[in-house]
Amino acid sequence: MTEAASASVLRFSAIQQSFASPIGDAPNVVISDVGFEVKRGKFVSVIGPSGCGKSTLIQMAAGLLKPSVGMVFHHDREVTSVNRTIGFVPQQAQLLPWKTMIENIEFPLLLRGMTLAERRAKAMEAIKRVDLAGFESHYPYQLSGGMQKRASIARMLVYKPDTILMDEPFGALDAQTRMVMQHDLQTMLATEGASVLFVTHDITEAVLLSDSVVVLSRRPARVIAEIPIDLPRPRDMFEPYATPGFAEAYDRVWSVFRSELNIRRAA
Repeated sequence: MTEAASASVLRFSAIQQSFASPIGDAPNVVISDVGFEVKRGKFVSVIGPSGCGKSTLIQMAAGLLKPSVGMVFHHDREVTSVNRTIGFVPQQAQLLPWKTMIENIEFPLLLRGMTLAERRAKAMEAIKRVDLAGFESHYPYQLSGGMQKRASIARMLVYKPDTILMDEPFGALDAQTRMVMQHDLQTMLATEGASVLFVTHDITEAVLLSDSVVVLSRRPARVIAEIPIDLPRPRDMFEPYATPGFAEAYDRVWSVFRSELNIRRAA
């Protein structure tokens, strides 16, 4: 492995996050001493029980939330404010309802002061990448849930970030659309070369998309395992067990997750 390929792009160092109690009790500790990294060009998924702080980690990496303790680094620089160099795909598409699809996609470029001709050309390129050509003038309410999600991804791709944060981006989609989106994401990332931090509840999704899976415990969250996923690419999103080694990789992740849940239940 080259030095560039092994470089850390995103790093969480001794992270702790707590929130004030609404009734004046001791602070509610959500995350406790979490540390891991995303290396250049790698896809890392984070899984864990509901409410364990997965989305909180995404918010920290995006600079939307400062850790109570510890630091987040992007390209070895501490993230201390909104990180405008990073791509972010939230759980909901969050398209502006009064703008057409292409206006939504080019909006980040407008904020950067790019001319209309430049941003329109880049937006059209991104639209083609997510297979939405022909729908440029449609408003969000005229698009299906899957199409809105594609538009959200195009809006993120339009300024070609080298680091992408995805917070359960396909969670609200039906099973068939979800598989199509997973397939398309894998295809897009094969040419983009970006580093990805991906939050999901779905172990199958995590194994199929990832180079490694970080498993978090129940709250207060800690890292209980970082599991490498060494499966050949491309991987079959429609027939997971057709991918050589998928069953074994799934079992490794599930056994760690299940063991943690069983320990907690028995306590």
